[in-house]
Amino acid sequence: MDALIAQHVLNWLALGSIYTLLALGFSLLFGVLNVIHFSHGDVSMVAPFVALAVIQALTAGLFSHIGLWALLLALLAAVLVTGVWGVLLDWLVIRRFRTAPAMMALVATVALGTVVRELIRTFYPQGSNPKPFPSIISGSFSWGDLVVPKFSLLVIGVSAFMVVALFLLMGRTPIGMRIRAVAEDRDMARLMAINPNRIFAVTFFVATAVGAIGALFFASHAGVVRFDFGVQLGLIGFSAAVIGGLGSMQGAILGSLLIAGIDTLVQVSVPDGASYRLVFIFILVIAVLVLKPAGALGKPVFEKV
Repeated sequence: MDALIAQHVLNWLALGSIYTLLALGFSLLFGVLNVIHFSHGDVSMVAPFVALAVIQALTAGLFSHIGLWALLLALLAAVLVTGVWGVLLDWLVIRRFRTAPAMMALVATVALGTVVRELIRTFYPQGSNPKPFPSIISGSFSWGDLVVPKFSLLVIGVSAFMVVALFLLMGRTPIGMRIRAVAEDRDMARLMAINPNRIFAVTFFVATAVGAIGALFFASHAGVVRFDFGVQLGLIGFSAAVIGGLGSMQGAILGSLLIAGIDTLVQVSVPDGASYRLVFIFILVIAVLVLKPAGALGKPVFEKV
């Protein structure tokens, strides 16, 4: 029984780590741009398709099969390409809504997500069909009755590293200070010779690259990737950020762990729980919005009207 509980806890931490990587992107972008980037999940889900394309190109040329080096190169390329893709979409679309009412930016990013999904479906070979995605790492350790998959340890370890790296970036580096300055007051940042457009580009690259890592883990966890997976992944990541408090990185982590906990608990305890897990997750979101609209760690914002 103890081994079974430990197994569920491990699954919860791995799933929560994946959701954290998506939620951090939402919170980071909202904290700096004050824009809800609702297409963040769809943009992040570009990464698995880039990885598959790179793997196919490498196995057709340099490598005879999907080995460790081919896979690592494909994953790195996917993260970098997706990060640049996020910056490009900001330059093409999202930057035009920085001073617009929040509802306009929200509708624009919802539409942008649809465009991204349809581009994948149209231009990727047989893009409407699910694609098998290789396991990033296979095998497991045995510790008594507990079986510890290496993949779960990798996900938890990489996510923890990315969280620490983001906190160090934001709190201990010059670029982090510039990001916080722009988030606090763009006009004052300009007076301090900080170019907000460059900061926006850096923020979009970081947020999208972190989300791309989460999407790659999600695809490897599911063993398959589909062009519309970004909708569900984006909703869960956004919900986690809302539960914790939009703009708060600590809140994004807390919200992700809460959602992953509900997800794991429902699948374990409710008959056919995998089919109903999203119902319980969004009941939690509604409850948080009713009881504490700013989120668990969010701060209420007061405006003069």
